[in-house]
Amino acid sequence: MNLFRHFEGAVAAAVVALTREGGLPEGLDASAISVEPPRDPGHGDVTTNAAMILARPAGRKPRELAEALSGHLAAMEGVERVAVAGPGFINLSLSPGFWFARLRDVLAAGTAYGDSTLGAGEPVNVEFVSANPTGPLHVGHGRGAVVGDALASLLAKAGFRVTREYYVNDAGGQVDQMARSIHFRYLVAMGARSQADFDRAREAGEIQYAGAYLQEVADAIRADDGARWVDAPEAAWLPVFRERGVATMLDGILASLARLGIHFDVIASERALVERGDVTDVIDALRQAGHIYTGVLEPPKGKLPDDWEPRPQTLFRATAFGDDIDRPLQKSDGAWTYFASDIAYHGDKFRRGFASMIDVWGADHGGYVKRMQAAVKAITGGAGDLDVKLCQMVNLLDRGQPVKMSKRAGTFVTLDEVVDRVGRDVFRFMMLTRKNDAQLDFDFAKVVEQTKDNPVFYVQYAHARCCSVLRHAAAELGDTVVDAAALAEADLGRLTDAGELAVIKWIAQWPRLVEHAAIAHEPHRIAFYLQDLASAFHLLWTRGKDETQLRFITVSDVPLSQARLALVRGVQLVVASGLGVFGVRPVAELR
Repeated sequence: MNLFRHFEGAVAAAVVALTREGGLPEGLDASAISVEPPRDPGHGDVTTNAAMILARPAGRKPRELAEALSGHLAAMEGVERVAVAGPGFINLSLSPGFWFARLRDVLAAGTAYGDSTLGAGEPVNVEFVSANPTGPLHVGHGRGAVVGDALASLLAKAGFRVTREYYVNDAGGQVDQMARSIHFRYLVAMGARSQADFDRAREAGEIQYAGAYLQEVADAIRADDGARWVDAPEAAWLPVFRERGVATMLDGILASLARLGIHFDVIASERALVERGDVTDVIDALRQAGHIYTGVLEPPKGKLPDDWEPRPQTLFRATAFGDDIDRPLQKSDGAWTYFASDIAYHGDKFRRGFASMIDVWGADHGGYVKRMQAAVKAITGGAGDLDVKLCQMVNLLDRGQPVKMSKRAGTFVTLDEVVDRVGRDVFRFMMLTRKNDAQLDFDFAKVVEQTKDNPVFYVQYAHARCCSVLRHAAAELGDTVVDAAALAEADLGRLTDAGELAVIKWIAQWPRLVEHAAIAHEPHRIAFYLQDLASAFHLLWTRGKDETQLRFITVSDVPLSQARLALVRGVQLVVASGLGVFGVRPVAELR
């Protein structure tokens, strides 16, 4: 149960009842009414602004209307007290029995607790990573990968039908440049060129991809084809080297992502789009709709972008759909721009049934967002929606000092190197401890520390602690005392400590958190929630010297032990549920 949605229904029912009594006029707009946790827990458990929203159109004073609504809300099951505060907020305090029922919900649902029907099976396409297949992934790609994968899991938990997708940019000039770099390495390996020639070409900018990882592709082609491509014209060898290079790089990328537990439902190819005529088709459709014209763009202020040319161009009327300027679709040599291919790609998504699309990009693509959102509006007639999540840089540190670049990649630290050092689960969790558009410091030393300042340890420690308590309880009280059926029937009324009730209230927030994070497309909210839940749970052990210390296992009082073990099991399940959304495996014990 999302308890706040439950009380939204209660408030709506109170409004209807008051309307029937003549206390409110018919037809009032109630869409702005909110039901949420109060900012100050001392004000109760649930608060609503219903009276303040409805007072003016109803011609009534807010506090007076709040008192009238309070009478209906006070009669609800589970409501212990109703108070009107400030200008007309209605605050509800809920009974312990209501909270105990929420803990029973968790015990019954297991890690499925928090699953929602909010999405009602609506299809959503989440495209993420989509790195150019020209080299291994770096840690920045890894952040986008984790954000995209966790967002997809979050949306699925909230009831959406999610497709994870990777778009391979295998049709542009960058893959041709990679192919030429591989060919040069191939010629060196064959003795047709020297290493000095290669170094001079790299310094002159003729070799754009100089990473040692391309040597493996050159060596494989040499082993398979021998000297076949030494004297062949570029038109003959370029497609072969491009195809081999893209395939090898993509295999490596997907293998790196698989190490993080990330897999895709769809691998889409830009080259396939171009070859089947999708780009031409979408441009024709936009032209027929009047969204394309020939014109000369004014030079933009500041640094000129790569796609600006002082000549008549085929332009998309992006400004008609919210962009700052119109955008070129064709280069001077007649080739389509990347933007044209991307329009066709998003049009293809829409035709496949995805009116809702989410793209996870690196922060360096920030200037591309408005034009792509404008294009989606144009090609879908306003029926499609594109949300772009930009992932900021990750600063790699070790004890506060910047980490040196990779020897293999040459210019950056690869994702595989980072995962080798800290492991999949630590990496995934840490990538979600900040909002995607905030820079993130990743310190190798700090992320593996076993301290409360390390969020991944703090949350995993809560889960491991739950497992430890339950193991000891089984040993001391017997398996039948702590099995699922016994805990489900525990006398939760024995949980009278304020700290115990505080933990249950945190547990009961989970379904609302899932829905709100899914609507906002913000999986990082789960990391914050899990840390708060872990903190409330750990506080049961770390009380002040004047406070009574709780014992979870009391051999002389089995009913009390069972009630507290039910609480421990509830925490364990919700932490596991949250880590599951993150793709992080909960641990039973820490070493």
